[in-house]
Amino acid sequence: MGVLRLRPARGAGCAVALLTCAFSGLESARAQSPAEFYRGKTINLIVPFSPGGYYDLGARLVGRHMGNHIPGNPQIVVQNQASAGGLGLANRFGQGVGNDGLQIGVLQRGLALFALTGDKNVRFDPLTMTWIGSISAYSTDAFILAVNASHPVKSVEDLRKPGSKLKVGANQSGSTNLMLALISREILGLNYEIVRGYPGAQNINLAQQSGEVDAQFADVSFFATAMKAQWEAGGLTPIVQLGRRTRLPSLANVPTARELVSDPESRAFMVFAETPFFAALPVAGPTGMPKDRADALKAAFMQMAKDEAFLGEAKKINYTVDPISGDEVLEIIREAAKTPKHIIERYKEIIEK
Repeated sequence: MGVLRLRPARGAGCAVALLTCAFSGLESARAQSPAEFYRGKTINLIVPFSPGGYYDLGARLVGRHMGNHIPGNPQIVVQNQASAGGLGLANRFGQGVGNDGLQIGVLQRGLALFALTGDKNVRFDPLTMTWIGSISAYSTDAFILAVNASHPVKSVEDLRKPGSKLKVGANQSGSTNLMLALISREILGLNYEIVRGYPGAQNINLAQQSGEVDAQFADVSFFATAMKAQWEAGGLTPIVQLGRRTRLPSLANVPTARELVSDPESRAFMVFAETPFFAALPVAGPTGMPKDRADALKAAFMQMAKDEAFLGEAKKINYTVDPISGDEVLEIIREAAKTPKHIIERYKEIIEK
């Protein structure tokens, strides 16, 4: 009987060689340092709002300077992708889309709380996101309801009277200005109509200047930058300030939200609701980003925040800079997650109206 000799199929050697090369290339990519990976690359910095608003201005400031501090000095390109308060972007990031380190974004600061309520439209866990840092911890800023000075409403007392006929402009679901408008109406007892659905802050600005709406909730730093002439001329009347434990010195005559509530439950509610302000402009990346690249981006963010060129430009455009690290942003969210369930449920009930 002859001996059966097995010979490799034609082309098998080539296939093995190709697989070997593929695995070798994969291992090589994994072994790349952040500098090797980022050299010659472009990072997309996504802004889920239309141009001209607080988030857009901050993102463009980051985009012009952060790349200088990332190993390999990649280019950063800012892309405006207006969506429902950035929820779509957060959902993509939460599912790990673009987690190679070349996709980052400015997330709406209120979305973390939105996720903690268990909203059915949320597809991300804020505790697993790659938090890179926040330009502001809000120590020198405040989120205010600013009314056109031509309107008869001048104080909280005026707004607690029935029939104020004030129209407050707001973005879409998930946006801070809409959520705080709903909360202030419910918890602080302020009377106004909310006109929602504007795609970005600049759209609300135009509506307020034309008289289509009478007021909006936004940051003092935003009004001082995006509505500078009107703000400096006294054309806006601040009514209440949020995101503050104490009054902002420059608004010493304007009450904080926490001053306007007296019972412990409402106060605990406001503490939870105001949590996002202490990471006021968070920059984040997708879940599952390689740790060395995430660490490089986090370090670059904090180096940028101390850079004289960055600080000089921020000062030139009146943009408040009070940075905190990505780890500090995550810790703020962790603390919010410890809030009693019944308070979170009440929060959810209000913001879903």
